[in-house]
Amino acid sequence: MSVNLVKGQKVSLSKEAPGLKKIIVGLGWDAVERPSVQQRPSTGGFFGMFSRAPQPEKKTVPDVDCDASAILLKNGRLENNKDIVYFANLQHKSGAVWHHGDNLTGEGDGDDEQIEIDLMRVPREYDRIVIVVNIYSAQARKQDFGLIENAFVRILNGQTFREILRYDLSENYPGKTAMIFGEIYRYNGEWKFAAIGQGTNDGSISEIAHRYKKTEN
Repeated sequence: MSVNLVKGQKVSLSKEAPGLKKIIVGLGWDAVERPSVQQRPSTGGFFGMFSRAPQPEKKTVPDVDCDASAILLKNGRLENNKDIVYFANLQHKSGAVWHHGDNLTGEGDGDDEQIEIDLMRVPREYDRIVIVVNIYSAQARKQDFGLIENAFVRILNGQTFREILRYDLSENYPGKTAMIFGEIYRYNGEWKFAAIGQGTNDGSISEIAHRYKKTEN
């Protein structure tokens, strides 16, 4: 049975799925439907009888392009931009992490984007993999997570495709242009997942990644 997490909760993937070797990180979201602007019908007067009858309210869905990425850290820090797996770098140099491709709309049911991780091939020097999502060209398009609903992250067993856990982001994030969904990390020989759900004002994956850059002495 899948574990439903709340913000701040941590769970051991190794214990929930003994013998786990590969995982699939599925991320999903929907654009919020908004009422479209319509012409106001005439109200009364002689010519009112010829006015057009009120039409059912129409709704439009904003064109929001969300991008999921995985950031591989060494001792909690990003040392090289090549350790970012995203739509322009679909596979990590180790071959342990790969992105299944960019979804430009978020339409449809199920996962909108997936990132696969071969836990057995993750080099020992990497202790943490951060899963993030940002809105592409958010500032230029004047878009934020207030236009997004039903956001979630889930982890599946990469061998059986059974869902191990799911984290639904139930909070509202208006004004935020990026989201740190969670972290997959190694601790005492176990792989664990932490549900974070932290909204940020970063405008690109580069800005998000800068949060994890190794500080200079």
